[in-house]
Amino acid sequence: MPTLNWIGKDAVVKHHKEVPFRLLELVPELSYGEADSGNLIVQGDNLHALKALLPRYAGQVKCIYIDPPYNTGNEGWVYNDNVNSPEIRRWLGEVVGKEGETLDRHDRWLCMMYPRLVLLRQFLREDGAIFVSIDDNEMASLRLLMDEIFGVRNFVATVLWQKVFAPKNSARHLSEDHDYIVVYAANADRWRPNLIPRAEEATARYKNPDNDPRGPWTSGDLQARNFYSEGTYPVTCPSGRIIAGPGKGMYWRISKEKFAELDRDGRIWWGPDGNNMPRLKRFLSEVKDGIVPQTLWLHKDVGHTQEAKKELLELVEFESSDDVFITPKPTCRVPDDWLIGSRRGLLLAREVMLELKRCI
Repeated sequence: MPTLNWIGKDAVVKHHKEVPFRLLELVPELSYGEADSGNLIVQGDNLHALKALLPRYAGQVKCIYIDPPYNTGNEGWVYNDNVNSPEIRRWLGEVVGKEGETLDRHDRWLCMMYPRLVLLRQFLREDGAIFVSIDDNEMASLRLLMDEIFGVRNFVATVLWQKVFAPKNSARHLSEDHDYIVVYAANADRWRPNLIPRAEEATARYKNPDNDPRGPWTSGDLQARNFYSEGTYPVTCPSGRIIAGPGKGMYWRISKEKFAELDRDGRIWWGPDGNNMPRLKRFLSEVKDGIVPQTLWLHKDVGHTQEAKKELLELVEFESSDDVFITPKPTCRVPDDWLIGSRRGLLLAREVMLELKRCI
């Protein structure tokens, strides 16, 4: 398996073991709700926070979402995304040593990410998964890093999130319209995503024009372009019209015997007059309760950064709108990570979710 090497790696590979366990200190004036609800917001260096939470949640987390620094090299943000802050430099000096002073920003990013990902892996249940937001600056490095820590076979997918609703005409080369959400499972053989609830308009497509006792249905094409040795045969419509076979360059998806079986069971739709090209009936009562998650998330479905910025401005008073973090995640998008990775977003002792934001 290809591995990623960088300056300082040897110093951080086992650093998670050297981080001391710490006690979490309750701040009553900042607390809300029942003390035993199980919900926590931890302020501080996320490496120390993870080590403090590990004894309680190791092997119990079903879904982790993290939004690490993208390492864009932009030092003008409210959050310093250049991995060049005094805190990072001090940490590198302590952990990596004098060699850390000469690291480029990609080396520093990798040194920062490695021990945190190693700790996060220890939180996951066997049927858990982690979702990581990132962009092109560190996408390639992140994949290799997570292959090493979580295992190549546990890679699930890379989701493309359309983060803007219009192209950036000021772009130097191409308008960067998307971010990534990289998904890994603790054990890909055991993890299964939840289905996305079916939209009302999707359910509305199911009708019952022939009053089938099995209820509403929709129809699917019985023809395909893929070669199928048993997929060329004539069929006879209820009207008596003989259809010589599928269209030019097409094949029936099923054998002649299977077609006859489905027709006897009333699962072939020949049109209202019994004279159309046959289609396969799919009953609402027999399909899954939702839709299999896809790897393309459009802004119209899950929101975009401008929408998220507007949400922030409604909640927090800023001296200037320029002070708002420029790549927030819309509230209608982040729950998709949770809904897919956990059970309807429930936060239970056996169904723990962990969200790790940029806390360095």
